[in-house]
Amino acid sequence: MTEAFNRLRVFLEQEMQMSHIYQPVMLEVLLTRGGQATTRDIAAAFLTHDVSQLEYYEQTVKKMPGRVLASHGIVQREGDTFALADGLGDLSEQERTELIERCRRAVEAFKQKRGEALWEHRRPGLGIIPGRVRYDTLKQAAFRCELCGVAADERALDVDHILPKSLGGTDEPHNLQALCWQCNANKGAGDDTDFRGVRDTYATRDAACVFCDIDTSRVVAANPLAVLIEDGFPVTEGHLLVIPRRHVADYFELRLPERNAVQRLLNEGRDILRARHPNVGGFNLGVNVGADAGQTILHAHVHLIPRRPGDVENPRGGVRGVIPGRAHY
Repeated sequence: MTEAFNRLRVFLEQEMQMSHIYQPVMLEVLLTRGGQATTRDIAAAFLTHDVSQLEYYEQTVKKMPGRVLASHGIVQREGDTFALADGLGDLSEQERTELIERCRRAVEAFKQKRGEALWEHRRPGLGIIPGRVRYDTLKQAAFRCELCGVAADERALDVDHILPKSLGGTDEPHNLQALCWQCNANKGAGDDTDFRGVRDTYATRDAACVFCDIDTSRVVAANPLAVLIEDGFPVTEGHLLVIPRRHVADYFELRLPERNAVQRLLNEGRDILRARHPNVGGFNLGVNVGADAGQTILHAHVHLIPRRPGDVENPRGGVRGVIPGRAHY
């Protein structure tokens, strides 16, 4: 055996650590094509293994061309099988060849007419959104659909604009969410919300609310939907608050984009506190909802409280301590 063979065999059998099928599929393509292949060749090979993409186009067959051709009496369907309608399959080989060529010419003419726009419906999470932003969005969602929870290795994920770009949405992280192709398709087809009205509500403020008009000197970080500030009455050194900009009292009434924005600032605040205070060993996150839970400012906010070794005699139980005597168990 050659040295090259042994090197590749050892890698495949002993060194390769797989989190997906990509490595062996890519190597198979390179080996099949004499050691060299384009990115598109390799991507096409991935596609042959991606059942989720087949499922997408199975639904497309049923909903679009299958339904339209059946309405014209050209095809008929029985279960998951389509066939030419009765009487239309009786063709000579020459007739069949000519019709196939006409189908191909129709495809090519339409592709020439529409250009790249032909496949825009399948590109919401690929070419439009920068790769790093796409990756961060999927990572934030733990590579699962944020609606149905399916994992990326079970069904392909798209990066969806919560507020569509056609209605003023942006590529900013707070406006992005990870959706599987199925949930994304359903959202696009079935959601008739007037997003323009929803967008306007993000500007809701209450002139009497102290969190609706925050002193900029207290702002540590911010994004379009939330701000991170220093708490005015800190319970520990470095105590921070994350506050959604929209005036809403109940944390549970925050919309997904706002929760995404809040979470990103919590992560940013954690990193800032660790850099400023190397002795921070942990954090308490706290949200008060309603007067019975101790909420005094009726504007939703999240406490980010840094904790240090020995800052209380016994930290066991953490936030359970909001009910006296219940923290230690």
